Amino acid sequence: MNLPYQLFIALRYLKSKKKHKGISVNALISIGGVAVGVMALLVVLSVMSGFHEDLQRKILGVNAHVIVLDYRGTIPGYNDVIKRLEGEEDIISSAPFVLGQVMVSSGKKAHGVFLKGIRPEMETKTTEILNYVKDGNPGDLSPKNGIPGIILGRELASSLGVFVGDIINIVSPFGEIGPLGVLPKIKPFRVAAIFEVGMFEYDSNLALTEIEPAQGFFSIGNDVTGIELRVKNIYKASDVRERLQKKLGFPFYARDWMQMHRSLFSALKLEKFAMFVILVLIVLVASFNIISTLIMNVIEKSREIAILKAIGATNRAIMTIFMLQGLLIGLFGTLIGVMGGYLLNYFLDTYQIIKLPADVYYLSHLPVKTKLFDFIVVSLSAIIISFLATIYPSWQAAKLNPLEPLRYE
Repeated sequence: MNLPYQLFIALRYLKSKKKHKGISVNALISIGGVAVGVMALLVVLSVMSGFHEDLQRKILGVNAHVIVLDYRGTIPGYNDVIKRLEGEEDIISSAPFVLGQVMVSSGKKAHGVFLKGIRPEMETKTTEILNYVKDGNPGDLSPKNGIPGIILGRELASSLGVFVGDIINIVSPFGEIGPLGVLPKIKPFRVAAIFEVGMFEYDSNLALTEIEPAQGFFSIGNDVTGIELRVKNIYKASDVRERLQKKLGFPFYARDWMQMHRSLFSALKLEKFAMFVILVLIVLVASFNIISTLIMNVIEKSREIAILKAIGATNRAIMTIFMLQGLLIGLFGTLIGVMGGYLLNYFLDTYQIIKLPADVYYLSHLPVKTKLFDFIVVSLSAIIISFLATIYPSWQAAKLNPLEPLRYE
């Protein structure tokens, strides 16, 4: 198949004569600039996607996809509500929970936390919090010698200086009224296990126990704070939430995981977009190299351009030649950048080259998540920028007067 003569000439113009090696070197520099910009952009976006996915995994490991609450504060007869939800589409499992703020104390140390009462056999089907247990037995929550078990986060246990088997006190400011005022309610718990999610917010501010001791401590009888739900598709949680609110009606209301962490994920999304815009500037800098390369090429090839015009080449054909030349630089640079970005992502993810201090970031290595969408957007952006960079030099070549270069020939 014969190539169009414009493409054939554009390919020839990328290879300069030996006495004008500078043009070909500039073309290589332009290709390298585009390649570096594309590779940097892909690696940064993949790392940010990795952080986003890791954070999302940890949050959804601790929290349910959807929770049902009651405006009255607690849900009486929660078993009837669970039965109403069992046949609902998209819901995999459900579990009741009790949640309240308390103070945990051991010796002279104290820390404010959220105490969550759960049914372990139902909680394992709804969240993954018990899978994060590192020490002890999460099934050892039943009372021993009248003292119920409790599971603490790693950071919380460290700040209190307690280990599995130690006794701690749970203190609530809402106690009974005595002759000297309100007396805080205090109840001993036995540390049955210690979990570590990898997020300071949960590892330092959450404690788990069985639902009955929590109900008794908060004096809510057989009521619960809410009902956790696990859905088939986490990205359809908002649809499930809206459907449940209509079905259950007042005084019930529902919240999904995206609602509860909207500010955090919105900030991550905005940061990723900002990094994309900033790193596109690298490709823009490379586009200036393309402009300078084409302008130098136009100057060098002025005699050839005049000859082409003399034998019948139109202004549009001349413009096409130099636009194709710049576009080829952009395509070669993008292809090299995509291949380099993919390989670098592969090595970062497989061999975990970049290590992170786990005690600071709760990650042992840089997380990488390669997404096809990112590769497509970056590639198209680089090619479009490269194409736009060709317009001015190509226009200059097209309007060249053929008489000037040939006058003294």
